[in-house]
Amino acid sequence: MTLSDIAAGLEVTAEQEERGVAAVDDTDAPLAERLAEFADRLPCTPEAAATLATEYAAGASVGAAAREAGVAPVTGAKALHRLGEPVQPLGPTGREIVRDWLDARLPRTEAVELAGGDEVDFALAAYVETHDPIPGAREAVDGALAVESGDPLAETRSDTDEFL
Repeated sequence: MTLSDIAAGLEVTAEQEERGVAAVDDTDAPLAERLAEFADRLPCTPEAAATLATEYAAGASVGAAAREAGVAPVTGAKALHRLGEPVQPLGPTGREIVRDWLDARLPRTEAVELAGGDEVDFALAAYVETHDPIPGAREAVDGALAVESGDPLAETRSDTDEFL
């Protein structure tokens, strides 16, 4: 029996629907209201943080999202970090140097030079090292920050070079 014999008599009676991964914000309150409880720990107002998160999730850079929210780019990066987004201007070695400076093992001028960034990058890295994301804040913005561009299932697929 051949494939054509098996397929004989088969017909398509319905079309398959195009399906994708949906990003749903199932909360009733606006994002700014959900962030209001964290206002004392955010580096900007809840309204600015809501605008920042929304713009950043839509694909804007940290700087562009911060401008839209009416805050400085470094303040925007700090707010995103506090909301649970991985924001880090320095690589692993630079972060280790910042930790050494925080532990008073290096003077600041030497640490800034060794870290490889500028003063702003170093200051932001120090902020990230000394301020943890706010517990519960990530859940408040999950609907806004869960929107991803590109293929939402890309990480579930294997690379072809894994068989080599």
